[in-house]
Amino acid sequence: MRADRVFAYGAAAGLIGDRILGDPRRGHPVAAFGRAAAAVERALWRDDRARGALHTAVCVSGAVAVGVLADRAARALPGAARAASRVALTAAATWAVVGGTSLGREARAIGGALAAGDTEVARERLPHLCGRDPQALDDQQIARAVVESVAENTSDAVVGALVWGAVGGVPGLLAFRAVNTLDAMVGHRSPRHLRYGWASARLDDLAGWPGARLTALAAALAGPDPRGAVRAWRADAAAHPSPNAGPVEASFAGALGVRLGGTLAYGGRVEHRAVLNGGHGRPVEVADIERAVRLSRRVTWVALGTCVAGRCAAAGVRRAVRAARTGRTARVRRGRG
Repeated sequence: MRADRVFAYGAAAGLIGDRILGDPRRGHPVAAFGRAAAAVERALWRDDRARGALHTAVCVSGAVAVGVLADRAARALPGAARAASRVALTAAATWAVVGGTSLGREARAIGGALAAGDTEVARERLPHLCGRDPQALDDQQIARAVVESVAENTSDAVVGALVWGAVGGVPGLLAFRAVNTLDAMVGHRSPRHLRYGWASARLDDLAGWPGARLTALAAALAGPDPRGAVRAWRADAAAHPSPNAGPVEASFAGALGVRLGGTLAYGGRVEHRAVLNGGHGRPVEVADIERAVRLSRRVTWVALGTCVAGRCAAAGVRRAVRAARTGRTARVRRGRG
């Protein structure tokens, strides 16, 4: 079976598996990677960028090696077992690295608490979704934080992985999740990780760039207000401090007709960010959490279709180039004969 079809069938099966099963409560492969990365940090940590870059290289290369070895083992099987095992491996890797179902469940749990008037429960659950200080937030601010997190994590937890899976197969899927997990662990600006996490944060920016743009485009295509999404993306994305969260959150804001951004608190420090879609959107309401989750799901399937189409097109171009080269070689040989 061709590699483009393996990715198409396997990635679709993995997303369906995520939709049905979600993340396991125990024994998740990403959690195992996190424990290994933490052990590497304990062995390597120094307050400098070089040690942090080494940490990033060791962890990411380890994830890639696992993917390469597993893919080679599947390719070595005979006959029909080869195709089936490659599809199953791609499905398992996709399920392991995406987190769309868990993202939606956490967002809806917070939305349900807010709808029931239980702000304290919503505050308790918010750290499961994002790293903000919840205690000073009111219901509207919590709802805004949830919508922003749904938007950003649609890119980080789903679309980015699909993009790199389309590019690099199973090793690409695992590499992206490794990079994104390292950024969450050491890429933040705490005193311990300001220098040590620099390489992980920069690599995550690079790896997340194509997925963030595809997420923003898919939100415009799949959202209720495509023009609003494109307008907010073009006008406001650059004002966001993150080069990847900016396009995603702006596009979601425009698609949903709400305002995102503004003042927020992380780890005891207050940030005053630009307002996204400020001139056209209304304040976020609790009901917008459900709308954001539904948009996230639509974005996921649009992104999958785009990635599959892109991989199939690239494979078609490669086959055409090989055929042209083969034809030229045959003509040269006939001429010599």
